Amino acid sequence: MTAIKHALQRDIFTPNDERLLGIVNVCKAGKKKKNCFLCATVTTERPVQVKVVKVKKSDKGDFYKRQQTWELRDLTEVDAKDASKENPEFDLHFEKVYRWLASSTAEKNSFISCIWKLNQRYLRKKVEFVNVSSQLLEESVPSGESQSVAGGDEDALDDYQELSTREEQDIESMMEMCEYAISNAEAFAEQLSKELQVLDGANIQSIMASEKQVNILMQLLDEALSEEMLQSVKEQMDQISQSNRLIQISSTNNGKLLDEIQFLVNYMDLSKGHIRALQDGDLTSPKGIEACINASEALLQCMNVALRPGHEKLMAVTQQQLLFAELRDTFARRLTNHLNNVFVHQFYRSSCLSLPGHDQSSTLSQHTAELTLPKHSPLHRDLLRYAKLMEWLKNTHREKYEGLSRTYVDYMSRLYEREIKDFFEVAKIKMAGTTKEAKGKFATLPRKESALKQETESLHGSSGKLTGSTSSLNKLTVQGSNSRRSQSSSLLDMGNMSASDLDVADRTKFDKIFEQVLSELEPLCLAEQDFISKFFKLQQHPTVPETEESDGGMLSRVPPQAEHRHSLSSEKDMVRLMMNKIFQSIETELNSLIALGDKIDSFNSLYMLVKMSHHVWTAENVDPASYLSTTLGNVLVTVKRNFDKCISGQIRQMEEVKISKKSKVGILPFVTGFEEFAELAETIFRNAERRGDLDKAYVKLIRAVFMNVEKVANESQKTPRDVVMMENFHHIFSTLSRLKISCLDAERREAKHKYTDHLQSYVINSLGQPLEKLNHFFEGVEARVAQGVREEEVSYQLAFNKQELRKVIKEYPGKEVKKGLDNLYKKVDKHLCEEESLLQVVWHSMQDEFIRQYKHFEDLIGRCYPGSGITMEFTIQDMLEYFSSIAQSH
Repeated sequence: MTAIKHALQRDIFTPNDERLLGIVNVCKAGKKKKNCFLCATVTTERPVQVKVVKVKKSDKGDFYKRQQTWELRDLTEVDAKDASKENPEFDLHFEKVYRWLASSTAEKNSFISCIWKLNQRYLRKKVEFVNVSSQLLEESVPSGESQSVAGGDEDALDDYQELSTREEQDIESMMEMCEYAISNAEAFAEQLSKELQVLDGANIQSIMASEKQVNILMQLLDEALSEEMLQSVKEQMDQISQSNRLIQISSTNNGKLLDEIQFLVNYMDLSKGHIRALQDGDLTSPKGIEACINASEALLQCMNVALRPGHEKLMAVTQQQLLFAELRDTFARRLTNHLNNVFVHQFYRSSCLSLPGHDQSSTLSQHTAELTLPKHSPLHRDLLRYAKLMEWLKNTHREKYEGLSRTYVDYMSRLYEREIKDFFEVAKIKMAGTTKEAKGKFATLPRKESALKQETESLHGSSGKLTGSTSSLNKLTVQGSNSRRSQSSSLLDMGNMSASDLDVADRTKFDKIFEQVLSELEPLCLAEQDFISKFFKLQQHPTVPETEESDGGMLSRVPPQAEHRHSLSSEKDMVRLMMNKIFQSIETELNSLIALGDKIDSFNSLYMLVKMSHHVWTAENVDPASYLSTTLGNVLVTVKRNFDKCISGQIRQMEEVKISKKSKVGILPFVTGFEEFAELAETIFRNAERRGDLDKAYVKLIRAVFMNVEKVANESQKTPRDVVMMENFHHIFSTLSRLKISCLDAERREAKHKYTDHLQSYVINSLGQPLEKLNHFFEGVEARVAQGVREEEVSYQLAFNKQELRKVIKEYPGKEVKKGLDNLYKKVDKHLCEEESLLQVVWHSMQDEFIRQYKHFEDLIGRCYPGSGITMEFTIQDMLEYFSSIAQSH
């Protein structure tokens, strides 16, 4: 109570300039107990205000708050209920009656005494006290725990004390004897001072006169002590004192002995019911298990009692310890045997469908349709009833506890291995397309896809022959690589995939199967790890052990912090070790499944990378150190390696591409393949966590595409280099503009630039042929001007005079120009491919370039042959008609 009073004074009343004088812990009478405190306070500033404050502890924290306040002057009555008997109830009458129940009668009396004192001092006996002991009001003596509540603080309120009734009467009679006591206060005070001095002098003389008498008394006492009578009395008193001391020592020893016996009886005694439960308790029924749990906890508590020095020498203590050890060993054997039987029974009950004599074909058919893993929640639920007993076994018999954990791991690893292998077998059959719906598809594959069917069937011929190992799949890959190439996963052939190739529906089906596999494994692993942590008491998070204290000492010891951290780490390692043993086949089976998916179509690695990344991210958010997170992380490395291998394979195939020397090139297959790859990847990676992996692959692929387009253009014999570059970079630019891949913005701009440059180059080179002589003539004119010949003097040059100009112009009449343009159109049409539809774009660019050249020729004629009247045989309007009619005629 002292600590509470100090806290209330500091947190609530000191900030409000109030002083706490009285306090009582109460709750409302007749209602649900919600404890609060009634406090009597006074302000530290004058005029003094006296209040009764109700303070309540906050529900959300360890602090107090002021709930209600009453002025003491509003208090009309205090009803203590019973003045003769101890009763913690009392009533306070303010604007209404408040009924309270104090935590103790002593606190109630102390608080009422404080209210009475405050009433006497500040309210002049205004409050009425009913059913209150008169002795309490007269003496106001606090007792017990609340002594400090109403004592010192009130006395220290201030130095002022009221006069008693007798003192008031004496002062009044003194003032009546002096006529000027009121009219001349200074004279009255001076007279009182003189009288006080006279009295002080008389007092000193009296003390000095009594000194002689005191000396005489001391001498008489010395003489009496020397007499025999006083000596005899002294001896008797010494004997009585010695006797009392011996009695006190004996009483103290008896009390200590009683405490020791009481301690041993309380903490070293096990009830008969607990002994019976440990020896013969039923470990199958819920009530029997509960009784065994209570008995084992009581036994552990008795065995862990911290004995005081000397207890171990007592025979009774030794016998009890032997009894406890025997009970511990007996119950540990019973519990271990029972749980072993439970493990075996549950194992065979869970795996009964796989035993000989059962219809395995129907079971496999059911799994094929559903692709699900069996749930073991009933097994976990039955075993969790023994979790507390496993904790007891862990603390008492570590060897038996570890033996049970090994037994459980052994049985469950065999069970899970069989179920997981069957589960992955079904998944591989579905992936490989060995269902009835896919058999026709395998039969019609043009690239020996039936080889994959045969190899898969040999792999999955029976559950006994299924190994699910990565090595077998690698061998399968080597054998199949000589007979076929997975063209469905090639950038070279994706642009012209046929109906017999793997299409979007096949990949979507694969994606669903792979997602179903991961979705089934994830809850299975999490449920098993959670069960292991709970059943074997291998906590994943630190806990702070509690301590109990008693008169006899400590009942449990708290290990040091360093030891506790080491224990927590070892328990996490044990959980991880058990999970690795139970699910030792998961990682192998997953790698085998990934290898099969990659063999079927290397583009499946895109789906697997996205799905595996998402599940790893989810598992790490739940528990980064869990078995599931670690295993999926390891498998993700394999998937990422396959993805990188897929990208490298596409780049290698680009580099190995060969073009026909007899046909035009057109859009290269790996350019179309990149478009298909990008469309597929953007669909798969739309909301993926590992977008960065795809962006890096994009950059590698597009740079390889650029490099190999230039390589093919340089090697092309049938199609001009500018046409190959123009068409393919136009297609790349269109693809990147449509897909809006942000990481390839620079490559998109580069593709546009290359397309524009090679379009312009092709147009210029092609247009030099219809007006070849005219081009050569004006190139010579420009050369003379560049050498310093004045423009108006060019016509005087022998090779560039007016007659030569007219001669060249006559060679290109409108009919010949149109014929040359028509031949040019046919040649451009042969160069360009139909897929890209660039013919009209190129033809329009040629028209613009031809007009530009025509204007340039006319400008040179006007500057170098002024006044000659020489003009071209055709006009710009004629050229526009030529270009339009040629385009329409084709």
